Amino acid sequence: MPAASEPGTVPLPRTWRPLGPRIAGIVAFGALVVVVLFLWIGFDDETRRSVTPFQRGTVLALGLLGFVTIYALVRSRAVAQTDGLVVVNGYRRHQYAWAEVVAVRMPPGAPWVTLDLADGTTAPVLAIQGSDGQRARIAVRELRALVDGAHPPRDR
Repeated sequence: MPAASEPGTVPLPRTWRPLGPRIAGIVAFGALVVVVLFLWIGFDDETRRSVTPFQRGTVLALGLLGFVTIYALVRSRAVAQTDGLVVVNGYRRHQYAWAEVVAVRMPPGAPWVTLDLADGTTAPVLAIQGSDGQRARIAVRELRALVDGAHPPRDR
């Protein structure tokens, strides 16, 4: 059994962030910016002069919307601390005490981790993405070890 899967062996604080989706989002946004710049440079002077301020504003607004969306993914994280788990999904932040987190689930094919909470609800954790493969499996093991370590055997 790997050391990280045993309760109490994960050093705190511990932060998890998605890797693959972050790289894909940053590359896609960068490629979009490069394509738009090359198109603008490729236009002749007459075409550039015919673009209205409203049209320029629309392109800038769409670019800003793309940036805001990708930034939300990039800032997603989960931080395990001694007193609980902080989950940041996009622009929303949730803080859970260890007693609130009952189980950590990521079945095969799931896009991300789901927390089972003591009140019977679930909460997604976008910081641990199934598309990250082995990295995600290790993160799930570490998070499960922390959750298991927070619940004495008589509470399970």
